[in-house]
Amino acid sequence: MYISIEVIYSYLYLMNTNSSRITIDPAICHGKPVIRGMRWPVEVILDMLSSGMTSEQIVEDHPELEKEDIIACLNYTRLSVSGQAFQQESK
Repeated sequence: MYISIEVIYSYLYLMNTNSSRITIDPAICHGKPVIRGMRWPVEVILDMLSSGMTSEQIVEDHPELEKEDIIACLNYTRLSVSGQAFQQESK
């Protein structure tokens, strides 16, 4: 089985994504995990990705978002599904 170096670098980048991009605050979106305290719930980003949009299309349509935000959403979801604890960085 061959795995390209780009896939490996993408995975390593994903693993090291800054967790401060995903915030959880009871006063924002009823405490759902959101991107950088904005009213962009992780689930909305996942909905856009699952509809077939690429991260580039999402960022193009919503310039307040960054590609790193999309990656942080995927990393948060990976942690959630794996059963690992998400630790929000303190400010």
